[in-house]
Amino acid sequence: MYEPRTYRCWIKDSDLVSFTVVVKQTDLYIRAHYNLRDKAIRSVLKYRDSLENYIRHDPLFLTTLEPYQAEADAPLIIKEMAKASQIAEVGPMAAVAGAIAEAVGRDLLRFSREVIVENGGDIFLKTSKKRLLGIYAGQSPFTGKIALEVKSAETPLGVCTSSATVGHSLSLGNADAVIALSSSTPLADAAATAIGNVVTDADDIPRAIEKAQTIRRLHGIIIIKDDKIGVWGDVKIVPLG
Repeated sequence: MYEPRTYRCWIKDSDLVSFTVVVKQTDLYIRAHYNLRDKAIRSVLKYRDSLENYIRHDPLFLTTLEPYQAEADAPLIIKEMAKASQIAEVGPMAAVAGAIAEAVGRDLLRFSREVIVENGGDIFLKTSKKRLLGIYAGQSPFTGKIALEVKSAETPLGVCTSSATVGHSLSLGNADAVIALSSSTPLADAAATAIGNVVTDADDIPRAIEKAQTIRRLHGIIIIKDDKIGVWGDVKIVPLG
């Protein structure tokens, strides 16, 4: 079932062109200096084809919730997802949205010096100026009140969100939002899932931060459950409004 991406309307800056690309389950909101929709569609089709062909070859890649070892001749996007699954100790499909966002974003960087690709709350961005990313955490009072500040020097960067109360992604926990930052968007995606699995109530936030500290290449984390928030790492939160 299609779920409207209402949070996409919150973006207020006007220096980049916005467009969407929808191919089967992939629904991207992209911002760049130019409308690169046709190029983005070709990129999405290329990476989806790699994923679908590999899943036909090894259906376990689609279904396992355990770390996965990719075959030596697997496509690069498969290897990136498998590497993320091993580091975060989750199944490889926990990294799929972030992997597609980054792969498409890097393709588009050949045509625009700034690119932001959002895929169901998972973001790859390369920017030349400071950007604010509004934080959406369902019914939590933090929704729409705070934003993550990202400086140009910190990009390319992956900013990925896992939620048990928003969207359709699988989470074994009950967090309103777990936002992970990494130079690898697939890893940020997988890490957000792994950390979100730990949070069943607000009292689990300290334990979830301890989990985050064990994940290599993770820059920082934000954890929101109801009216409680936990932050660790190289993260700057600013008020909105």
